[in-house]
Amino acid sequence: MIFTVAIDGPAAAGKGTISRALAAALGFAHLDTGLLYRAVGVQALTDGRGVIDPHWSAELARRLTPEDLARDDLRSARAGQAASKVAAMPAVRAALLAFQKSFARRDGGAVLDGRDIGTVICPEAEAKLYVTASDEVRAERRRAELGSASFEQVLADLRARDARDAARDVAPMKPAKDALLLDTTDLSIDAAVAAPP
Repeated sequence: MIFTVAIDGPAAAGKGTISRALAAALGFAHLDTGLLYRAVGVQALTDGRGVIDPHWSAELARRLTPEDLARDDLRSARAGQAASKVAAMPAVRAALLAFQKSFARRDGGAVLDGRDIGTVICPEAEAKLYVTASDEVRAERRRAELGSASFEQVLADLRARDARDAARDVAPMKPAKDALLLDTTDLSIDAAVAAPP
């Protein structure tokens, strides 16, 4: 059986948590597509001595391995910022497109979460969800995840990243026209996962 669930939304809205829970409940494979861009971004920073070069980033995207997705530093603020930068590069997006499309149409079902799954990667997905929350709630969630970061800095970083992701020329972050919208601002994790479509 081939069945794709596309879940999009900004950082810290809850899409990853909801995606993992849904995939587990359905017995589907799960792909956090943001990890692909985080892995490329972190490698680009590391290999490029702190500078993200578009040509080298595209080459890193073409060489990406499952081991690269298991790095310990992919959930850091640095990785998130780097991901947003490489995700705006058409050559990087093109290099990762085939992998994502193939994963999405695998036998046994798949849940993918990201920022352009329902609009670009899998416009033919059988189910689409756009998860969002207020900037302040998302910033508090991310601050708690990061530990020692200040709320004001995390909020500023989230807003800057949202602006970059929504304004990029290639695959901007936006809800698919046929996506169900889920606002998790006032929902607990359990309530968000259990929310009816």
